[in-house]
Amino acid sequence: MFTDINEQIINLKDKIRKKEKYERQLKDYDSERESIERRLLDLRKRVETEERDVEKLERLSLTNFFATVTGKKDEKLSKEKEEAVVARHQLEKVERTKKEIDEEISELIKKLDSVKFAEQAYQDILLEKESLIKSTDTVYTEEVFALSEKEGLLKAYVKEVEEAIKVGEQVQVALSNAISDLEKAESWGTLDMFGGGTVSGLVKHQHMDQAEHHLHQAQKRMREFQKELVDVNERTDLTMDISGLLVFADFFFDGFFMDFIVQGKITESLKQTKDQYRNVAQIINQLDVEYRTNSEELQTVQQKKQRIVEGL
Repeated sequence: MFTDINEQIINLKDKIRKKEKYERQLKDYDSERESIERRLLDLRKRVETEERDVEKLERLSLTNFFATVTGKKDEKLSKEKEEAVVARHQLEKVERTKKEIDEEISELIKKLDSVKFAEQAYQDILLEKESLIKSTDTVYTEEVFALSEKEGLLKAYVKEVEEAIKVGEQVQVALSNAISDLEKAESWGTLDMFGGGTVSGLVKHQHMDQAEHHLHQAQKRMREFQKELVDVNERTDLTMDISGLLVFADFFFDGFFMDFIVQGKITESLKQTKDQYRNVAQIINQLDVEYRTNSEELQTVQQKKQRIVEGL
């Protein structure tokens, strides 16, 4: 009877913490979705404006005639097309991010549904626990249940920290891949500037494309990482710098394609990516310490409870 109720207490504590975590994450994602929707609205207007400017220049008109005669039309048209391509590219990226956030929200709603009765079930088991304590003469019974409560909280927290570490490591992998491709793009870009020809230019852009892909993966994982860290931060005295995660994911990534148009920006993009990698590594190191400390405390609680139960 003791063992059965103890296990139920531990499992329900875990479910309650998950429910609280999912609710916080859902609220955070809802806020992000509102922000993304506003950005999408602005970007769609920008794309329409840029593409309209290109159409105007391509149409035959008196203004275009004089621009052609003076040799400025091709230059202006090229600039407008470039701006239209950049705007369209940014729109596609933000639309993809919006889709990913929608998917995360749908998944969280499903997870919440699976634990929606956890609190009521916990109250029910507390009543059962009280009845058992009253019907048992031993002075250790209440202490066993108190230790089970603590065990449940610690076990759930350790699991959350472990999950945060795993997501952080996925961010590191994506950033590491991006760094590798950025370094290659930088090297081929330098060769290209010194007359490397078509091949060096092509290889440089291939690495740029790959770097952008990896940065998008990092962006997606960073959102997950930030959500995990918000929950961990609320339950600990750790002072982790997580504010820069989404700033990097949003603003740096938004300007990434534009930056690549100018060769000199590759170096700055590489520096920012390396800085972010170090920031993530530092956070993971803090989480590792937190994981070990709480795992040791959990083990101590479990051993103490086991000794009491064996003596009953």
